[in-house]
Amino acid sequence: MLNKKLIALYTMTLVVLGSLFSATDVKAEPDLESIKQERSEVQEGIQKADKDIQAVEAELTDLQEEIDRFEESIEYNQNMLEETEDDILQSEEDVAILEDEIAVVEEEIEKRFEVIKQRAAALQKSGGSFSYLEVIFDSKSFGEFIDRVVLVSKIVEADSNLLSEHQQDEEILEKKQSKVEEKLTELTDMKTELEGMQVLVVEQKEQSDLLKEELQDKRQSNIALKSDLQLEDSNLASQESAILNRIQQAERSQSEIQTLSQESSRNNNSSSNTSSSASKPTSTQSVATSGNLSGIISASSRYFGNSTYRLGAGRSSSDIANGYFDCSGFVSWAFSQIGINIGASTSALSGTGQKVSVSEMKPGDLVFFNTYKTNGHVGIYVGGNKFLGSQSSTGVAYADMNNSYWKQRFTGHVRRIMN
Repeated sequence: MLNKKLIALYTMTLVVLGSLFSATDVKAEPDLESIKQERSEVQEGIQKADKDIQAVEAELTDLQEEIDRFEESIEYNQNMLEETEDDILQSEEDVAILEDEIAVVEEEIEKRFEVIKQRAAALQKSGGSFSYLEVIFDSKSFGEFIDRVVLVSKIVEADSNLLSEHQQDEEILEKKQSKVEEKLTELTDMKTELEGMQVLVVEQKEQSDLLKEELQDKRQSNIALKSDLQLEDSNLASQESAILNRIQQAERSQSEIQTLSQESSRNNNSSSNTSSSASKPTSTQSVATSGNLSGIISASSRYFGNSTYRLGAGRSSSDIANGYFDCSGFVSWAFSQIGINIGASTSALSGTGQKVSVSEMKPGDLVFFNTYKTNGHVGIYVGGNKFLGSQSSTGVAYADMNNSYWKQRFTGHVRRIMN
């Protein structure tokens, strides 16, 4: 009798323990699924952060190449400025030397006039003013008249030679002065253009540097986010592992309970083992659950991302081979690729072809922008409010006229080269 009471008490204990373990299983299962779902979301976040970091790295690489081009342009323009300033100094020295030469020639001219006056005075009897005719007709005899005619003829011939020499000297000096002044004007204009371009390039580089800083901050933010997500994923993985360990321990305990229950049932000749195992699922079960324009674009495409802006470049085979162009040099070269020869300066291009209104503008027209000067930049309109040109920031590339920089500088100057 006592044995039966002990067996009954033991069996009840097993049932209570089984209930506790079952409750643990039921509670563990939704926690595990929730953690798995949360880990999945965190891992997606990590993947997205990786993609964002890669995208920013690609942007930084492209931006650094752009900054390198800016620095190259700045250095090149600075060298050109220094050379131009040296040339201006030399031209100013030439002008000074020429002014000294002019002063010498003017002094010689004064001396020549003095000689002429002295010759005339030699034929005068008094200090009065006489012409050569008066000198001749003042003769007292025919013989004196003949002598004076001969003498005056010689003086006139000498005066003529002096005047001829004077005229030749003046012509030589005028040519020299005109040439030097023309060169000085040309160099001064180039210096103004270089200074304007240098300001523009430096400004664009500063904008790129700011963008680079923003991208670097963005990259650091993504790296920090990825680190936080990885830490969170590690914590969730630890929780998931702990839950799985508890489930495994519960399964082992459940197995031990079932074994004890079976032994108790056999001792009592009971079939409770079968009904218990059939009514209660295991943890394992719960867990198992344009015709011509197209020719220009085609010829220009080899320079996209493979060219550098240089003032005055694009006019020699060496420049073209190395992808060096300024805006007007590129436009001139591009039209030459389809058999149209036009000027290679913005001043020449601004008067080429037919001027048309913005409302009539079509692909292939030239568009001008007032940058450091009126019509300081030129490009080829390609449609969609975009133009193709050689910009200081990109080299040969497309540019958007809706961009605030170009929009502010486009005043509606459009010229048609192709009909």
